[in-house]
Amino acid sequence: MSADSSQTSSSTTMEILRAGPLTTIQDWPGRVGYWKVGVPPSGPMDDLSFRLANLAVGNPDSAAGLEATMAGPRIRFDEATVVAVTGAPVPVTVDGKPMPQWVPLHLAAGQVLDVGMVGEFGLRVYIAVGGGLDAEEYLGSRSTFTMGRFGGHDGRTLADGDMLVVGSAPTGLVTRILTEEQPALTNSWELAVTVGPHSAPEFFTPADIDDLMSTPYEVHFNSDRTGVRLVGPKPRWARTDGGEAGLHPSNIHDNAYSVGALDFTGDTPILLGPDGPSLGGFVCPVTVVAAERWKLGQLKPGDTVRFVAVRAEQAASPAELGLGRRAHFAHVISAGGDTDNGILGRTTTADGATEVTYRRSGDDNILVEYGDMRLDLALRARVHALAERIAAESPTGLVDLTPGIRSLQVKADPGVWSQAAMLDWLTECESQLPSAGDLVVPSRVVELPLSWDDPATREAIERYMLGVRSDAPWCPWNIEFIRRMNGLDSVDDVHRIVFDAEYLVLGLGDVYLGAPVAVPLDPRHRLVTTKYNPARTWTPENAVGIGGAYMCIYGMEGPGGYQFVGRTTQVWNHRHPQTAPGFDAEHPWLLRFFDRIRWYPVSAEELLDMRADVAAGRGDSTRITDGIFSLGAHQQFLDDNAESIAATRGVMEEARAEERQRWSQKGEFAA
Repeated sequence: MSADSSQTSSSTTMEILRAGPLTTIQDWPGRVGYWKVGVPPSGPMDDLSFRLANLAVGNPDSAAGLEATMAGPRIRFDEATVVAVTGAPVPVTVDGKPMPQWVPLHLAAGQVLDVGMVGEFGLRVYIAVGGGLDAEEYLGSRSTFTMGRFGGHDGRTLADGDMLVVGSAPTGLVTRILTEEQPALTNSWELAVTVGPHSAPEFFTPADIDDLMSTPYEVHFNSDRTGVRLVGPKPRWARTDGGEAGLHPSNIHDNAYSVGALDFTGDTPILLGPDGPSLGGFVCPVTVVAAERWKLGQLKPGDTVRFVAVRAEQAASPAELGLGRRAHFAHVISAGGDTDNGILGRTTTADGATEVTYRRSGDDNILVEYGDMRLDLALRARVHALAERIAAESPTGLVDLTPGIRSLQVKADPGVWSQAAMLDWLTECESQLPSAGDLVVPSRVVELPLSWDDPATREAIERYMLGVRSDAPWCPWNIEFIRRMNGLDSVDDVHRIVFDAEYLVLGLGDVYLGAPVAVPLDPRHRLVTTKYNPARTWTPENAVGIGGAYMCIYGMEGPGGYQFVGRTTQVWNHRHPQTAPGFDAEHPWLLRFFDRIRWYPVSAEELLDMRADVAAGRGDSTRITDGIFSLGAHQQFLDDNAESIAATRGVMEEARAEERQRWSQKGEFAA
């Protein structure tokens, strides 16, 4: 790269004269370390173009800048500064004079930078300013997460008239980004992927994987920073359903996702983006390698995508910005992918009682999975023990630990800690763990209000029927569907079971921002139901639903698939770092792993008042009592009630079999 000159940053104000349709402040690598509680990293969707823009103006590649989608902003600077525009090709002018992209542009005080509409190639544009942007940090990052309403500029997209302040990040040499260093954009994309974590023959047929690697998928218009929805062949599937995890073969017990994973939500493939969910119950057959995830940010509706399998150890390093990234080639050069179906290895626990499977999830994650595909709290105990062991040592290169129902995802920097070294170390850790039956952990009882069959959830069902599908078996009333699925006599029985149950929190962030995935401790309370297929496009914040055998509280508005039973108060403190009732000053999430949730009934009107109180930092709707959870004591409860549990579960399973039979007669295959 060729150096032009040096630039010293001073405090500068920039006025957004025209914001464009979707312009936000982002930094790199974003909000790291909170995946386990449902906080996505955010950051630039095309990290390569973003970091090159910072390089061009002499910033550290982590400095905050702007990401614009479809069209860029018009900005006036009150003092002299240097800027660079990268990403998708767009017209760029300064005071009406055309200017090039990928080079530092020196602006005098009062000059106006205008970034226009994207053209034939790409979707997102990046603007870096010497010194970076001065925005408030939230959980260690300035990146905007609009759905969570935090980061960047008031947690939102920019608007006309906004005033931004240029920061004081250290600046060095400015430089033009040479043509051979710029990423190649196209309408016919190839994405380098690794196989796993969920492949053939367990979840998909070999023919499904052949289709995946040989078919050009089309980018759907309903795509955004959470995920890129694709249109392609429907899988044949290697199994008939997901059992207690859900009645569609795509359903599994919730586990952590990787950014870049190809997530099959029912039959719909979605490439998960930097604002995507951290935890969920759907299979992912392949994962885009870290160095290629920048391409997700430039995929636009109508583009085609082909997946090219590569070996994890041969993937380019995401730390590279220049020729080492291989981004200037439009095609992926590969001699073939791994032939292990995404399984890196297997071992057994120290007591020999449980199999441990190590699954590849991209080139930067290993998904450690315990036992068979079933709901067993002893498996969650093993996950907890492994996470505690890893966290105690915190080896260099470790980025995140995200527990699921029967799995732990270990994320590392592939440039620091190779997957082979990770696997060896994780296997050694496993050999040192104690018996899961000895697990005793802090476990608070958290009593929360529940507005049964709340009007907001009814509205969400109505929207689904109007905008997605009206003939789904769970429409027009989810609670009646739950009753039918579990062989209960009336919806009053659904009400009784939900309020009698005590739900153990096994994961957080199931649908963002501290949202719990929890299971009734008493198996007789485990109402099992399918998930929406396709998913809803809108779910009210803090709706309460059941999917598979699990209960979830939605942490924020967004899509969703669990069957509604009601709505409760906030599980995320949007006032953070100010405190709110039930929350502490250290973090904005209410619940913790192994909390036990109990419901008490309130009316819809009472709930609205309680929600207003929590938002204002007052009220006492959440009641918390300290305690412990002993896996041994729980096992004794199961043994003492085994006969009654088996009888109740048998009735429920028979009802679900009858429901599936009705679906098959109608050609229905729900998720």
